[in-house]
Amino acid sequence: MARRYNAGLVKRHRSYSIPEAAALLGVHKHTISRWIDDGLPVIERKRPLLIHGTDLRAFIKARQPKKQPCRPGEMFCVRCSAPKRPAYDVADFIPTKAGRGLLRGLCPDCGGLIHRFVTEAKIGAVCGDLSVARPTAQSRMCDSPAPLSNVAFEKDRT
Repeated sequence: MARRYNAGLVKRHRSYSIPEAAALLGVHKHTISRWIDDGLPVIERKRPLLIHGTDLRAFIKARQPKKQPCRPGEMFCVRCSAPKRPAYDVADFIPTKAGRGLLRGLCPDCGGLIHRFVTEAKIGAVCGDLSVARPTAQSRMCDSPAPLSNVAFEKDRT
């Protein structure tokens, strides 16, 4: 699977040597040399080899893996590297922050967990015709009918 590099770090109007480009992108200098062999243009074929920023940025963007958008009712399976519909068309909604949450289901092919982040405002459009289970509130200790017997209350002392 291809790695994603941050092309936004590369300045367009600057020339980079191989070690500078490697340090900027967090890769080994042999990776940059391999990219030159694969077609990354250099300014001149004299030492030190210099790479123009616009060429490096365009080369990185051309090699980025294509994003696979998920349609309504689909979640991305990391194991299969593809958007999948969860098994049995069932997903769980797990709230993470106020107004946001995580849809979780099972991949029908590999059996692994598949996820998709969603806001509560868009959950209807994202889920499509999936059956979504929401968690119920857990009971608290203060909701119990009998108070704890080993607690000394201030009112009881007077």
